[in-house]
Amino acid sequence: MIGARIQKLRHQKRMSLTELAARAGVAKSYLSSIERDLQSNPSIQFLRKLAPVLGVNVQTLILHDPGEKQEQLDQEWVQIIQEFNELGLSKDSLRKIVRQLKTRQAVTYEQAR
Repeated sequence: MIGARIQKLRHQKRMSLTELAARAGVAKSYLSSIERDLQSNPSIQFLRKLAPVLGVNVQTLILHDPGEKQEQLDQEWVQIIQEFNELGLSKDSLRKIVRQLKTRQAVTYEQAR
C-alpha cells in the first residue's frame, strides 16, 4: 500500500511525520491517515509534494516498495495516466472502461469463431 511505502521511506530518511508534512507542505493529519491506511487513495498532487522530499519519484510511491527492484514504467504510460488524472477520470472509471473493452474484445472473438 502507498501509506506503508511512504512510512518506510520516511523512516529510512529518519524523518518524523511532522517534519515530512512540514517540508512537503501537506497536512500532518492527512499524511498520518495515509500512512495508517485510513485513507488509501491519495491524489497525484499530494504524492507530487511528498516524492521529492522523500527523494523518490511519484512512480516509486505508486508502484512498489522502496528497495524492491522493479521494471520502470514506460514514460509514455506515465504521461497517459497523468492525462487521465487531469481530465478528472477516476481509477474506478478507468477500470470500468477496461472491463468494457475486455467484454467487447471477448464478444468480437466469439463472433469471429
